[in-house]
Amino acid sequence: MAYSIGEVSEMLNISISTLRYYDKEGLLFRVNRTTGNIRVFDDTDIECLKMIECLKTTGMQLKDIKLFFHWCEEGDSTIDKRYQLFLEQKEKTEKQIELLQHALDRVNYKCEYYRLAKEKGTTNDPSLQDELAMKYLTKDNNK
Repeated sequence: MAYSIGEVSEMLNISISTLRYYDKEGLLFRVNRTTGNIRVFDDTDIECLKMIECLKTTGMQLKDIKLFFHWCEEGDSTIDKRYQLFLEQKEKTEKQIELLQHALDRVNYKCEYYRLAKEKGTTNDPSLQDELAMKYLTKDNNK
């Protein structure tokens, strides 16, 4: 199926200027153009864009994403390179998730603290810490 840049932008929630940038930077190897030089995207381009967005979300730099797609174009001789790239990115992503989980745990603790403080009308009640300690220590012991 063929898609215009506007349709792709709407479909994937990627700005038109970003799509143009990706194309200009060589991240989209196979985007076809009409005789009027208008980009026409196909399902393969859509999958590439989804991969770009996925890898960006994990923190991969565009130069490394471009290298990955270059390796894809080179074919099976680069399977090991691509595999290693993804193993490294997986490890980085798992570390990010761990850091985010610790941050979320702290935010959840503070949400509960202020919920209880709101109920009591003060943050100066020593029982707040006791209630939370019991709740969160019990939770940690059940893991």
